[in-house]
Order: sequence, then structure tokens, then C-alpha cells
Amino acid sequence: MSVFPHQLDRALFIRARRDTVFSFFTDSARWAAWWGEGSSIDPRVAGRVFIRHPNGVEVHGEVVEIAAPARIVFTYATPGGQPAASLVTIRLDDHPDGTTLHLSHAFDDAAARDAHVQGWRYQLSVFANRVSDIVMARAEAVVDGWFEAWNDGDAARRDQAVGQLASPAVAFHDRYSCVTSLDDLRAHLAAIHRFMPGMRVARTGPVRHCQWRAIADWTATGPDGTPRSAGSNVFDFDADGRVTAVTGFWA
Repeated sequence: MSVFPHQLDRALFIRARRDTVFSFFTDSARWAAWWGEGSSIDPRVAGRVFIRHPNGVEVHGEVVEIAAPARIVFTYATPGGQPAASLVTIRLDDHPDGTTLHLSHAFDDAAARDAHVQGWRYQLSVFANRVSDIVMARAEAVVDGWFEAWNDGDAARRDQAVGQLASPAVAFHDRYSCVTSLDDLRAHLAAIHRFMPGMRVARTGPVRHCQWRAIADWTATGPDGTPRSAGSNVFDFDADGRVTAVTGFWA
């Protein structure tokens, strides 16, 4: 194998399990989702690597090493370049909250390395969001379940619902709340039903998400259906799609 003396390194934390992250290097549909339509990969040693960027630029290579779900190495060459013009190594390490991705792209030319710095900064951002789309596939249902749990006057049912939606260390903060655990949240919701009976909160508009964070607008109405307040909640999710923190902003 050629020796490449010039190296570009980047590290990226992704709030998703390592198996999920690695599937974007072994499934052609997921591979194309972060590179461009028509891209494909044959996930075996000597398997073909093909990238078609949205601007029409194509990259060709082959898999040199693969050890799921920890490591993949492949050559990377643009048209007119040598068959092994550069070498990409990606390593995935377990992290308590997800996965750390380590990228090393080695070149035989410093100028070529420098020309790829912004490209990888952009491409890994796209990658993180495509992985997040898998983890956050139920974000809308979770957000709606969160608001519905706040409305539920049945304590046992409400406690069970938030237990399924949120992590044990869930935090909730807004102008009137400072909650730091699931038990604290359950007590907080019980107090709301005691002191503000009949109040209801509901999502308005779509849930927007980026990587492991989502935002949803809401309105609150009184027992007679009259609007009382409105605002937005920012939700943080863990690698399993559970809510870890919510920050509420009142309009």
C-alpha cells in the first residue's frame, strides 16, 4: 500500500449507537443519503466505493479494511487521479452518550489535503444529521406524548407515560420550573394539576430537529378553552430517542 505523508484528522461526537452509525458505511441507501443520490458501497474487502456528489463530481475507490462496527478503510480518488490517490480511515468508538467518530484522510500531497478540510467539515455535518434522522424518527410522536402527559389528570398513567418518554435524569427548565430528575418531573406535573386544574398544552406547527435536538411551538389553554399562553420548547434526546432535557421559552 502507498505511503501518504499528509493527513487530515477530524473527530465528531454523534448521539447514536455505534451499530446505527456504522450502518451508514455498509448500506448503499444510507451511504447515498449523506453523499449524494447514486452513491454506493460494497462493504467487503476490495468492494467498490462510489460517491456522486450533488454537484456531479464523482469519487471512486475500494474498501481496504472493514471491521463492523468499529472501523472501515477505503481508497478515495477523483477522476484523473491515481487508483489510490488518498486513503480514508474511519474509526468508531463507543461513548457513554453515543459514538465518537474519528476520521483520518491521508494524502500524498499537502495541497490536496488542505483542499479537503472544508469538504469534510461539511460532509460530516451532513452525516451527523442523516444518522440523527434515524434516532429522531419518532421525535414528533415523542413531543406530542410529552405534551399529552402534561395534560393527563390520571397520575398513574401520567407517571408511566413520562417514564417511557424520558431518561431517569431528565431535566426541565423554564421561567417557572427547575426540574432535575424523572421523580422530580412527576412531582412537578402533579403540582400543576393541583394548582392549575384544567390547563392544557398542545403543539402548534411542525417539530423541527437538527441532530439530537428538536424545537416545537405550543399553546396553553384554560379549562374554558381560552388561550392563556404560548411558547416554544427545545428538546434534547439521547442515543435511544428518549428526552434528556427540555427548555421552555414563553412567548
